[in-house]
Amino acid sequence: MQPEIKVNDRDWLRKGPVLLINGRWLPERRLSSLDFLNHRAGYIDGHPAWIPGEGEELAEIFENDPEVSRERYAGTQRIVPTNGQFVRYPCDLINENARQLVRDFCDEGVSQRPDFDHVQILGDTADIYISSQASIDPYVVIDARRGPVSIDRDVQIQSFTRIESPCHVGRGSQIFRALIRGGTTIGEQCRVGGEVEESILHGDVNKYHEGFLGHSYVCPWVNIGAMSSTSDLKNDYSSVKVPLLGPLVDSGFIKVGSFIGDHSRISLDSMFNTGSSIGVMTMVLPSGRLLPRHIPSFCSVMWGELTMDWSLESAIETAHVVMRRRGRELSPVAERLLRVVFERTDGERQLAIQRAS
Repeated sequence: MQPEIKVNDRDWLRKGPVLLINGRWLPERRLSSLDFLNHRAGYIDGHPAWIPGEGEELAEIFENDPEVSRERYAGTQRIVPTNGQFVRYPCDLINENARQLVRDFCDEGVSQRPDFDHVQILGDTADIYISSQASIDPYVVIDARRGPVSIDRDVQIQSFTRIESPCHVGRGSQIFRALIRGGTTIGEQCRVGGEVEESILHGDVNKYHEGFLGHSYVCPWVNIGAMSSTSDLKNDYSSVKVPLLGPLVDSGFIKVGSFIGDHSRISLDSMFNTGSSIGVMTMVLPSGRLLPRHIPSFCSVMWGELTMDWSLESAIETAHVVMRRRGRELSPVAERLLRVVFERTDGERQLAIQRAS
């Protein structure tokens, strides 16, 4: 949570010229001020990527439905094509992550020669950044032959870990005897062991033990128990279909893992099928077989059956306990947001339970 950041604040919007950026747009290069001339709107794949304008005018336009208003306002501007990718689904983020890691590393100019003589470096040391405040044990291999590797401050990496490029390990994270394959981003304050391939882990994810996590997207405060694994490839190598609020959507990719929402608890030996969608604050217990591919927010899986046995109050209390263990607190704003998500996902839960019964 960043309470100092203004979100949907029309008073702030009115204070001057504003550049609206679509959060689903991934630019390939930095844009200059010349790109943002008045009466222009950058479009990609038929969607507005950026729209400049006067704050007072935009504030009045956005008094109604923001999405509809954005489309209408953009349509009044001179449309120009822009670079990059438009994100449709979470699997698009996974597919683009390796390229984005390379772009970020080059744009920031963070390359420096690491001072850790006891670390086995493969590739060009100019493609490796290791903070002087990181701690790396002997018998660690960093393979930069396919791109950059960046390791932030206060990261701790245990012996017998291998990190392949491109990859980023965020501030304060701990890596335990792990195999981290290329295309992986590990956020701040994570605990990661086992094998991780082409995945995005937000901050405070706990995957301490053995198990495979591949082509997956994991939100903050998720706990993944020992030996739990995700399938990310079908036996027939066909395109993976992913549940989106229940119905299946063709991802267009042959490798898609799992998407796991905030504060979900995954017990040991859980096995996720290819292209699984696990919502916010779910409680998953193993059944000795593949779990349901669609587990809506605030649901439980007990012995392979989808239920709503984990109450909202119990889930929120667990979140308080988990965060306090790391010296953090679930803020009132975050708790209110979780309650809103609970209300808005009720229909999805009810429908999923009916289909499973």
